[in-house]
Amino acid sequence: MVKLKVLLPEQFLAERTYIVNVLLKDFLGLQFRIETHTKNDYEILLPNGKDLIIKDHFFSSIQSSIGYLYESFIPTKIMSTINEFIPEQDIPIIYGTDEIDVSDERIVCGIDVFASSFFMLTRWEEYVNETRDSLDRFPATESLASKHQFLDRPIVNEYTEMLWNMLQFIGIEQERLERTFTIVPTHDVDHVCLWDTPVDVLRTMIGDITLRKDVKLSFKRLKQYWNIKTNQEKDPFDTFDEIMDQSEAQGIQSRFFFMNGGVTKFDRKYKLNDPHVKDVIQRIVKRNHIIGFHPSYNTYNDPVLWKQEKEGLEHMLGFQVKEGRQHYLRFDVPNTWGIWDDNDMTVDMTLGFAEMEGFRAGTCYEYRVFDIIERRPLQLKEQPLIMMESTFAYQEDHLRPEWMLHRISQLKQKVKKYKGSFVILWHNSNFNHGMWNNVKHVYQEILRD
Repeated sequence: MVKLKVLLPEQFLAERTYIVNVLLKDFLGLQFRIETHTKNDYEILLPNGKDLIIKDHFFSSIQSSIGYLYESFIPTKIMSTINEFIPEQDIPIIYGTDEIDVSDERIVCGIDVFASSFFMLTRWEEYVNETRDSLDRFPATESLASKHQFLDRPIVNEYTEMLWNMLQFIGIEQERLERTFTIVPTHDVDHVCLWDTPVDVLRTMIGDITLRKDVKLSFKRLKQYWNIKTNQEKDPFDTFDEIMDQSEAQGIQSRFFFMNGGVTKFDRKYKLNDPHVKDVIQRIVKRNHIIGFHPSYNTYNDPVLWKQEKEGLEHMLGFQVKEGRQHYLRFDVPNTWGIWDDNDMTVDMTLGFAEMEGFRAGTCYEYRVFDIIERRPLQLKEQPLIMMESTFAYQEDHLRPEWMLHRISQLKQKVKKYKGSFVILWHNSNFNHGMWNNVKHVYQEILRD
């Protein structure tokens, strides 16, 4: 097979090479060779002599000695356009213009799909915009995608489809990579039991009496605790078999991410050497579902603590863990990715917003990440989180079954259109307890293809 030739400017070559490889090689599965040239734009040459030029509207305007990691380089206005190659009714332009010149021999595209995709995938906007919420997380409302109403669109997938459609128009003979839509259910195990110790139930009972002024409720708690401990009642947080049953019914695997540390009020209380916890893990392994790592609250920027917790988890398990998600979705670009990569992790699934569902990285495909400080791709891959059940609890009146099903179905259909991975997070503790009783059937609906 004759490869394509991709010509790139020498300026910011590491960044350009990375994003070209992600879109053309990883996403589309095309074969090509990269060369440099003295022009400012991207040029893709086909064996038939025809070419596609993507106008550069970002890197060529920035001095290499200064770099692009400044908030002033984030666009303040986003326009949308239509053309014959886009997969949706319109397409937002992060960098570039709506100009497109089409002839039989050449297409010149004004939308800088490469810089726009680089912006979304590397999350460099989160590095230059230092706004954080009370948990030191980059807020969804600060993202360009949220501000300009395209957070619920996998915009990088749209750019990739546009690229493919233009290449088809000028006669590409290679076949693209075949993909299959998949549902990826994940479960952060923040709690294994409703109450891990007698102290926990005692503390809750005191709160019932002193804060909630409900003595009867405190005694109900005590009765429930006793019934659970004497096996007269099932622990509402022990939903592991139920979750695996539902996944197996659809022919998919669940992923359970366990913690092994943490001293803050946000961290878990269970111990990995507890007989009940060991039993849960053994049940998961026996049924061929996946155990992953859920690093504690303060690990997202602490490589020493992160490593200690991972090694302790692996020591208890007797095997290595290769994937997982940061607790509370705490994430620091690019440091958190670097910690995961340094510890030989394969896949991170943290990249989603806690307070808004959607496409934080602009894609529903797993992709290799890029370190914007060291200016190099890492071995680690990101599989972005698209929907978390707790997000709907953030939003007033949105913890309603009909609304959740409607909203989740919208996102699911978009992922299905691009044959991506619909990564969802539903905590094991949010099925048979409190307000979650009324919406747990939503989870079953999600899993149905």
